[in-house]
Amino acid sequence: MNPLKTVGIILIVAGVIGLATGGFSYTKETHKADLGPINIAVEDKQQVNIPLWAGLGAIVVGVVLLVLPRK
Repeated sequence: MNPLKTVGIILIVAGVIGLATGGFSYTKETHKADLGPINIAVEDKQQVNIPLWAGLGAIVVGVVLLVLPRK
């Protein structure tokens, strides 16, 4: 399989997943204070939204890579 076609398939799958989920979240640990042997840490949950245009763009670029003629 051509490497461009593999990248095209990966982009299509990533675009569909991005459209289906709309984003992802992760937990970020922040150290607020160190008082001798005592550490105070805060865990913040961060949300990352995947824009609609990014998912659609990945799908379109993936399809273009699949239909390009092989040289």
